[in-house]
Amino acid sequence: MRLLFGIVAVFLSVLGGFAAMGGRMGVLWQPVEIVIIIGAGIGGYVIANTPNVLRETLGTVGAVARGRRTSKSDYLDVIALLYALLRVAKSKGMSQIEADIDRPSDSPIFGQYPAVFRQERCLTFLCDYLRLIALGQDNPHDLEALMSEEIETISRELNQVPKALQNLADALPALGIVAAVLGVINAMSAISEPPEVLGHMIGGALTGTFLGVLLSYGLVGPIASAARHRRESELNLFICVKAGLGAYLRGSPPQVCAEFARKVLYADIQPSLAEVEVATTLSSQAKAREGRQAA
Repeated sequence: MRLLFGIVAVFLSVLGGFAAMGGRMGVLWQPVEIVIIIGAGIGGYVIANTPNVLRETLGTVGAVARGRRTSKSDYLDVIALLYALLRVAKSKGMSQIEADIDRPSDSPIFGQYPAVFRQERCLTFLCDYLRLIALGQDNPHDLEALMSEEIETISRELNQVPKALQNLADALPALGIVAAVLGVINAMSAISEPPEVLGHMIGGALTGTFLGVLLSYGLVGPIASAARHRRESELNLFICVKAGLGAYLRGSPPQVCAEFARKVLYADIQPSLAEVEVATTLSSQAKAREGRQAA
């Protein structure tokens, strides 16, 4: 909805302003110019990017259109899950959660937070490093360095589509100039035509530059920026997990580890200390009920 509102606002403002200054809207309808710009843009996009980026582009644009971003509740679930796992590991040993991290789908701990299964890659990231700790790799410097390297790799991967879309946005004004130059060439070939005909042809040619700039700064560029923000919010999940595990490796209790994980988040999506305490308390109560039922 937000994307649709933005697109409507851009085009209504630009076209409405043109009409208000006395411009003839019919002059802007140049199907050939549109085909040249959009066709060349799509062709260049296909040439420049890998099949994987091309496949992900539609999904990314669709996600931007739906307005779906990693929310505060998603971060809260990850922090509460991290606390629940570290609480068991701290009190009973890492061996007690090996079955959970090997088969998260069958784990009663993971089952308390079904939303985390939507973040499949972050879930794998968490389980992989807990498994390394369980195997005896408890040097905080080595493990944090490895997590940082992997997060950097994930960041580059997540930003492939936003970067590709931004490159397309940067290219569109130049493609608009290409369409305009072709229109001018066509107009010059008809130099003997009456001024009305020649003026219409030149006006159509200049529309190419207008369309290229409008599509770049009014449509594709903003979509690329929105996609980048969405990917950054996803990347914060990994940074959150890294902070919590790093605190655990340095000997902090689970509640402090949850606080470390919380503090690395942006203010607009950062759960409050009270919200984390409520989530972790509920986790502890659920674990206690399971223990009583097993007894």
